[in-house]
Amino acid sequence: MMRNRNAGKSSEMQAATMTRRRFLAALGGLTATLAIGPRVASASTASSPRMLVVLLRGAMDGLHLLPPRGDPHLATARGVLAVEGARSLDGSFGLHPGLPFAHALFARKQLLPVLAVAPPYRQRSHFDAQDCLENGTAVPGGRRDGWIGRCIEAMSGTQGLAIAQVMPLAMRGSTRSDIWSPPLPRDPSEMLMGQLQALYAEDARLAPAFADAMRAGDLATTRAGAFRLEDAMAVAARRLKGNDGARIAFVEDTGWDTHRGQEAALARKFGELDAGLRGLHDGLGEDWRSTVVMVVTEFGRTVRANGSGGTDHGVGGVALLAGGAVRGGRVVGDWPGLAPADLLGGRDLRATTDLRALFKGVLLGHLGLPESVVETMVFPDSRDVRPFDGLV
Repeated sequence: MMRNRNAGKSSEMQAATMTRRRFLAALGGLTATLAIGPRVASASTASSPRMLVVLLRGAMDGLHLLPPRGDPHLATARGVLAVEGARSLDGSFGLHPGLPFAHALFARKQLLPVLAVAPPYRQRSHFDAQDCLENGTAVPGGRRDGWIGRCIEAMSGTQGLAIAQVMPLAMRGSTRSDIWSPPLPRDPSEMLMGQLQALYAEDARLAPAFADAMRAGDLATTRAGAFRLEDAMAVAARRLKGNDGARIAFVEDTGWDTHRGQEAALARKFGELDAGLRGLHDGLGEDWRSTVVMVVTEFGRTVRANGSGGTDHGVGGVALLAGGAVRGGRVVGDWPGLAPADLLGGRDLRATTDLRALFKGVLLGHLGLPESVVETMVFPDSRDVRPFDGLV
């Protein structure tokens, strides 16, 4: 049985191009900001570490993303879902061909796949698994706030940003977290724009904040009303960039629950993820060097295909770390193997790494939080989960 263990180790927006959609997008972001509270000035510098967490909701099939080409049981285990044309990584694992930019990052040692990971929850409910992953405890409902929110609170002056329709559980618990919602697909009328402009101009508190939101440029163009992962990550790049930007951000994406037609569905979704990584890299510019991106999902999927060309809910999955601050170019983690006797319950890849270990490793090594804060405040009651070393 194959084993692979941890080796240790920009332009301003012109006023003439301001559209009605952009106005409404900024208005949505402003409303959320004001609901949370006043913005706190950041003392960050251009070299300050940045962290982006990308949650792929629905349970992404890690074996499809990162096929273990060196496992002798791969062909039998995956059958019709065997990935053709996977790009070689380290000889034992390949990367789905739909992620050429991610593969280039790996070659530049800026991509780090982590094998067989999952939150401590070991059942198959999307809701409970995401709750556990976001609250940062060992059980669903273990906390009513999130580990990222608690992390932000532990870092004086740090600003957080969630790109989502509602504030995700992972970001709750912080008074310094804003939320930015995607633009609506339809434009407001010229009359409404004029009325709102006059209304905000008369309010001493709202006018500066609204003007700031308009200048931020969070105006990603949508395609036929769709707001995709790559659009959200482009917004994240604009908000994380520069001395006055956020330092911790969260992006979520749906559509990863592939019970049927997985091959075509994931080819499209992987393309969106790859485009998102490219856009983030290009948008951040020099700030990419101080960035860590964690791409995670709530659990894995069954090793074998079901009768509909898809997979069902499983346990062990895969995570990706990307960024200029990552010690990439390796595949790390403890590979449990695909032999029938090695599968959990005869159907699932075993999880050999608790996702909290991964999160802890980044908070300690990249953000520089004290271990005592990580162990007691951010991830309470988790001393038995040792941080994953050598990630950054």
